[in-house]
Amino acid sequence: MRVKEVASFTDYFIICSGRSDRQVQAIAHGISEELKKNGIRPLGVEGTALGTWILVDLGDVIVHIFHEPVRAFYDIERLWSDVPTMSVDENLETLLQLDSAV
Repeated sequence: MRVKEVASFTDYFIICSGRSDRQVQAIAHGISEELKKNGIRPLGVEGTALGTWILVDLGDVIVHIFHEPVRAFYDIERLWSDVPTMSVDENLETLLQLDSAV
């Protein structure tokens, strides 16, 4: 989600989910490992102990990793429904499309 026109604290949300708390924790761990390989350190990481909603704050990008029922409950996509969104497959180049979607 491209939120930079309506939020002062970040430019993008990346939202994903897992089917269990362990899977959510594994997704967060995988993201952290990839960031570390690329020399990127998060400003903060919250929620790893419970694994129901993990937030990785990268400054310009905030990654939300939800356990599926928690994602449905908070429904962030509905709360931010007025911003450009896109689905992203594993081809990272498709992220560039979001930035030009204005």
